[in-house]
Amino acid sequence: MGHGHSHRRADEVVLGTAARRGLLGCLVLAAVATVAGAVLLWPDGDRVDDLREGARFAGPGVTFPIAIVDHVGPVCPHEPTPDGTTGTPSESGAAAPECGRLEVTVLEGEGEGSVQSVQVPPHVATSGLAPGDGVRLMRIPAGGGVPAAFTYFGTDREVPLQVLALAFLFVTVLVAGKRGAFAVLGLGFAGGVIGVFLLPGLLSGGPAIPLGLVACSAIMFVVIYTTHGFSMRSSVALAGTLVGVALTALIGWLSVGATRLSGVGDESGGLLASFDPELALQGILTCAVMIAGLGVLNDVTITQASSAWELRAAAPSMSRLSLWTSTMRIGRDHIASTIYTIAFAYTGTALTLLMLLQLYELPLADLLATEDIAQEVVRTLTTSIGLVLAVPITTLLAVALVPSRRPQQEADTFLDDLEHGVRGPAGDGTG
Repeated sequence: MGHGHSHRRADEVVLGTAARRGLLGCLVLAAVATVAGAVLLWPDGDRVDDLREGARFAGPGVTFPIAIVDHVGPVCPHEPTPDGTTGTPSESGAAAPECGRLEVTVLEGEGEGSVQSVQVPPHVATSGLAPGDGVRLMRIPAGGGVPAAFTYFGTDREVPLQVLALAFLFVTVLVAGKRGAFAVLGLGFAGGVIGVFLLPGLLSGGPAIPLGLVACSAIMFVVIYTTHGFSMRSSVALAGTLVGVALTALIGWLSVGATRLSGVGDESGGLLASFDPELALQGILTCAVMIAGLGVLNDVTITQASSAWELRAAAPSMSRLSLWTSTMRIGRDHIASTIYTIAFAYTGTALTLLMLLQLYELPLADLLATEDIAQEVVRTLTTSIGLVLAVPITTLLAVALVPSRRPQQEADTFLDDLEHGVRGPAGDGTG
């Protein structure tokens, strides 16, 4: 009987060793492929510069100076039109020359120190602007006998946004400590990958789906290991995330093609198509789906990997089949809550559009025929499918790679080792 028990332990050690070597080998190959992909797909800077030349935001000589609000005029009353849009000012509004206007003092550039009166849209006039607030103007230079003119461009929100960002950093580091700080650094790295590699690559006409795969892989390699440390647990989560990203890309590509989405769901898509008709907007939409699902994928894979390790620590004698069953119970609960998160997040971003559509009282089939609604439905369902599939895949990897099962008589020693930070070859969470 002792021989049988020893043989079972040896089988588990061989299984764990082979699985770990296989996983690490696959991750090394993925890292090499990511670096190679970044080199091969690196953006064509000249092509992007040419696009920028033809896509100037404003005409030559136009500047955007900061001004300080001195006086806010009353809001102009407007008569609603039959279709519910804002109409022209009513007679009472037209009789008030100061309505809907700001008196501002220009603080920089040409015209510095001058007092200007600028018209603002009704929604800006009711946003709470008060004397002392900053606004950004657009100065159109003189030309053709027409003097220089100032118009309202936007509200200066730099200070409150900086305060909000600092509050986010403070709360994150205060609650999450070093891991929170590394998470913020990882977020900065992700922004750098998107801004330096992904966006220029898409603008220069690179293949959208390979660009998205390389960008997502690079982000996840850095974010997971810097935030959660170099361990087998983190490696399992990384592998599960990469598989989930690949599945999301495949499902997204199939879904976008099957639904005949063009990728032009709003004004920005139309502008991109006008600047460069050769841009593959369908591929860009698939890439957007991948990026949108990256955060929730990372969330569920980290949770599944951690759950498997924690359950092993709590019940060292549990078989791998029991460990799979228990970890999947956690995964099913997490799937439900995360799907709600995805759906509610997309609903929140499209809330004003949904309110408008509610007024129109269109049938569901008619709504799904519109590009903007269909895009959000495809985005939500594709991301959710990738998320759901990533849970059993990550769980399977985690169960195969957790430390080998310990007999019941060794359980106390094993837990004591974990509590005191002593890691043996089989009980090591990083082995």
